[in-house]
Amino acid sequence: MTANVAYPPFQLGKARYDQTTFSGRLRHYMDIIDPRMLFVTESHLKESQKLLDDFKHGSLPPGVSDKQLWEAQKIKQAIIHPDTQEKIFMPFRMSGTVLIRITFQTPSIMKTYVIGLLLPNQTLVSTVFWQWLNQSHNACVNYANKNATKPTPVTKFFQGYLGAITSAVSIAVGLNLLIQKANKFSPATRVLIQRFVPFPAVASANICNVVLMRHNELTEGIDVLDSSGNVVGSSRVAAKHALMETALTRVVLPMPILVLPPIIMSFLEKLPLLQVRRRLVLPVHSLVCLAAFGLALPLSISLFPQMSEVK
Repeated sequence: MTANVAYPPFQLGKARYDQTTFSGRLRHYMDIIDPRMLFVTESHLKESQKLLDDFKHGSLPPGVSDKQLWEAQKIKQAIIHPDTQEKIFMPFRMSGTVLIRITFQTPSIMKTYVIGLLLPNQTLVSTVFWQWLNQSHNACVNYANKNATKPTPVTKFFQGYLGAITSAVSIAVGLNLLIQKANKFSPATRVLIQRFVPFPAVASANICNVVLMRHNELTEGIDVLDSSGNVVGSSRVAAKHALMETALTRVVLPMPILVLPPIIMSFLEKLPLLQVRRRLVLPVHSLVCLAAFGLALPLSISLFPQMSEVK
């Protein structure tokens, strides 16, 4: 097996980058969400799996490099669920989240439900629709990437789904009604404030979803491993720690997506070009949201290591 300066010696099941640092975790998750992983062919996936199996059993063919092994593991981690060892449905893989969430192509125009959440002057029906669509996609991603080490009733996911939709819709509709009745705001200020309504709605729905789907872990605990990866018991302290980190990540994730675009667009829409050519507003808005989401996803999931240590 040949070595490469850019690739450290291969370790099966381990991360290529240092997971104790934020930069290392960021580089690791940039690999996981790489959109190119959506276009890996079935034959390429099987070749990658075989290469990793050969390494595991000590039967690697001569000339295989560390780079080839790391790339094979990257492909497997992006497509195969670590617990079930089954393929994750393409639209709900982490590598597909940015593209699927941002763009939904029609023959005439690029539309997106992230942009739909941020559109000004929304009606009650449009507010409910976009919040429902967002939480529905979140629920599918959560289910496809769920922790499958312990059986979880499907009813738990429905509880989380219904709770997330209820909280998102009620907060979004309630805040919009309050803003509309606030007479001290000018029409322009009211429109600007309304653009920030999706963030508290989505953030609270994300927390609600986590708590409803995983509250049983607080009473039953989660598996705790030793340094060799052996299960040594269950811990409610570790469960509380994991739940808090997950909830915080779910709050940080929508922040750049739902806070930065309204601020940026409020300035861009005043430019002479967009004032004259209003048809360019939606495509520009789409690009701003794409950049914001592409930045938000790896940053938020890199906040905490996938495996944490507790006393």
